[in-house]
Amino acid sequence: MPPEQPALLTMSGITKSFPGVRALDGVDLDVRPGEVHCLLGQNGAGKSTLIKVLAGAHQPDGGRITWRGEPVRLRSPSAAVRLGIATIYQELDLVGGLSVAENVHLGHEPTTAGFVVRTRTARANASALLARLGHPEIAPDRFVGELSAAQRQIVSMARALSHDVRLIVMDEPSAALDPDEVANLFRIVESLTADGVAVVYISHRLEEIRTIGDRVTVLKDGRAVAGGLPAAETPTREIVALMTGRDVPYLFPERPVETPRADPVLQVQGLSREGEFAPLDLEVRPGEIVGLAGLVGSGRSEVLETIYGARRPTAGRVLVDGRPLRPGSVRAAVRAGLGLAPEERKTQGLLMRESVTRNVSVSSLTRFSRAGWIDRRAEHTAARAATRALSLRPDRPEVRVRTLSGGNQQKAVLARWLLRGCRVLLLDEPTRGVDVGARAELYAVVRRLADEGLAVLLVSSEVPEVLGLADRVLVLREGRVVHTAPARDLDEHRVLDLVMEGSPAA
Repeated sequence: MPPEQPALLTMSGITKSFPGVRALDGVDLDVRPGEVHCLLGQNGAGKSTLIKVLAGAHQPDGGRITWRGEPVRLRSPSAAVRLGIATIYQELDLVGGLSVAENVHLGHEPTTAGFVVRTRTARANASALLARLGHPEIAPDRFVGELSAAQRQIVSMARALSHDVRLIVMDEPSAALDPDEVANLFRIVESLTADGVAVVYISHRLEEIRTIGDRVTVLKDGRAVAGGLPAAETPTREIVALMTGRDVPYLFPERPVETPRADPVLQVQGLSREGEFAPLDLEVRPGEIVGLAGLVGSGRSEVLETIYGARRPTAGRVLVDGRPLRPGSVRAAVRAGLGLAPEERKTQGLLMRESVTRNVSVSSLTRFSRAGWIDRRAEHTAARAATRALSLRPDRPEVRVRTLSGGNQQKAVLARWLLRGCRVLLLDEPTRGVDVGARAELYAVVRRLADEGLAVLLVSSEVPEVLGLADRVLVLREGRVVHTAPARDLDEHRVLDLVMEGSPAA
């Protein structure tokens, strides 16, 4: 941790209300030069509102902000940037159809005579910034839409650094990154703080806080319930209790002592897709959770999507209750009892403008159809029963699903398959963007569904999540299964060694 210095930024007694909601209720935050100050809290705690106030996107109703000891008013995002404050949001605001250099300089392009863009200068500046961030291989002429998630994250950082920034806010920067990419992100953060740049770091991954953080401020219900805690010395249970107001068992429900003995409901035999994953075999029994662990690009999601019929296999077959499914057919998979909760739930799994009821019922509409008309009352009643079984909040199925927290949106996806009566649940990154309290609830829901006889196949980039929730684990590297073992026989270091080194199959 850097030696204590006068605060670069101080936010005192910040309040902000929206119709019917007091989002911030007297929040204090101070950030010192060269430190990583972690901002934690459940979804709805006020983190997003606070950083939007800091970014100039929201105007506070009350309170005081000082920058380098002087009171300031951040009337707009451009005003914040001019002061030296840049924000990198979780939903990156890059333009896919523009080049890297154009995105880096968007809104402040180098020009001649005030209107002719100096393209060569823009490319050179972008190249220098990307080299500073340790990624000279990203060509400034490439379209951003062609880049990986990790590369887009780097471009966003370069865009922030294209201004003379002294404070960078990073909102869930590691959410879409694999362990190698997270390690590189941390190296970049350490380089920035060594130059005196302060970082406000928001993450739901509590293990990251100890690695990268200096101090921690915890928000709950719009208030700072703890400020400036030492990141390395504050126990995880204490942070969880501050965030949730209760001591959440950290974090996974107990798994059954005995391995399920029933015949497998899902069998995958020699399944492969050329260029994505090699032939693999796996089985999942009723009541069992099987996890797929591996780095981004190892083929985990592709395996799930191929089993579900969203991708057509090169070879092999998928069987449910011993009956082979038609390859590449989602309809056949759903009819056989498969359900998928996809990685990108907002774009692939949910109808964001529709109600919770419609999102839950969409895969079962024929059940409520009478002579071409949908029985709205029956649809609503069935959807409410499914959401109540998963404790989805608020208990109002008529609300639009986009108004829900990440954890409750994920419950809406699960409720859809519960209503459909699926027998095999495919989970791809089920807790991405979900806070710690909601994660514990989701883990309990998945375990309960398995205990009631559901077969679950789980993919997650978070190794502790796979090991904590699954009964058995298949480790993938570069599209091949390199190890299979009961989860209780593995630990995080062993799995990371396997995905990095590619040990021979067990």
